Amino acid sequence: MKHLIDDIDKKIMQLFQDNARISISQISKEVSMSQPSVKERIIKLEEKNIISGYTTSFNLKNLNRGTTTFILLKTEHCQELIDFCKDAWQVTDLFRISGEYNYLIKVQTASIEEVAEFQDSLIKLGPSKSHISLKNILENRVLL
Repeated sequence: MKHLIDDIDKKIMQLFQDNARISISQISKEVSMSQPSVKERIIKLEEKNIISGYTTSFNLKNLNRGTTTFILLKTEHCQELIDFCKDAWQVTDLFRISGEYNYLIKVQTASIEEVAEFQDSLIKLGPSKSHISLKNILENRVLL
């Protein structure tokens, strides 16, 4: 049976999404519930794997990785690509997709030149197309 989340669960999740370090006491104030009740709800959300972890966001521009590029790749060397991407510091996301190309790779680099070098290293795996992001408008957005 699926765990149905109610409005309070959604509010708790939204608070965590805005600030994963928010305290139980602050959450209890925001949702008008006791701290033990809030803690119990959080534990249930974790047990049901609705909350699967807590992360830290980094400002990639301040880490000299502000150029976002999406690369479409067509390959028959799937495991080789996966292994390559796991080892490549530029790769932040890898998706298996449908259509003419079978992979979408998201890379974060300091410059377009670094994108070109990365894409050159993919040539042995198959043809690719790159799409450089001009502006990141919405990212990592979850709608509840």
